[in-house]
Amino acid sequence: MTGAIRISEIFGPTIQGEGALIGQPTVFVRTGGCDYRCTWCDTLHAVDSEYRASWKPMSAEEIFAEVQKLSGHNPIMISLSGGNPAIQPLGPLIELGHEYGYTFALETQGSVAQDWFAPLDVLTLSPKPPSSGMDTDWAKLDECIEAAANGPKVALKIVIFNDTDYKYARRCAARYPDLPLYLQPGNNVVEGAPDMTALNARLEWLAGKVTNDNWHTAHVLPQLHVMIWGNQRGV
Repeated sequence: MTGAIRISEIFGPTIQGEGALIGQPTVFVRTGGCDYRCTWCDTLHAVDSEYRASWKPMSAEEIFAEVQKLSGHNPIMISLSGGNPAIQPLGPLIELGHEYGYTFALETQGSVAQDWFAPLDVLTLSPKPPSSGMDTDWAKLDECIEAAANGPKVALKIVIFNDTDYKYARRCAARYPDLPLYLQPGNNVVEGAPDMTALNARLEWLAGKVTNDNWHTAHVLPQLHVMIWGNQRGV
């Protein structure tokens, strides 16, 4: 299939659980495949090659038909996620959806820039902090911002587990002072019931760090979907 997009799952409508669009109704299109292997990844089913056989190659038309079915043909925000959706040929899907009044938000770690970032409505760049075990290529992140041009709203989102991650987030904010930045406490239990006591304690710690440091431009948010549904898939 020419231009096929590897899909891990399509589900919704649900609500966006984190970042700039937290609480907004959306349909998720989760692609399969990623160029990162974060130590605390909560979507291994869309990342690890062990699950490759479950990923379905679909055309933009097939994906959009499924989104329309789920949304009752009512235009809604489509959240493109992964894995790393930036490694998939999503341009035709964005173009098709826009023709019918749908809007698109994409989240990526900022390791691969694409010319189809520009027609997005929202681009969330989520560079991975030291706790992930991955290194940030700042030049690549710059390229992603440049690829967005003056098209989508661009925001940063960083997962925080500890002081080292927090310092990384401060560095990122200093490098991109004009971009809104969202911080969320990391979830270190990604299968089964989440440890809400630990998550709430990390959220309280993070909020305290931000306010005590007079970091007034940061947004501290929980993972809303984890609070509501735990670690369930497809919600």
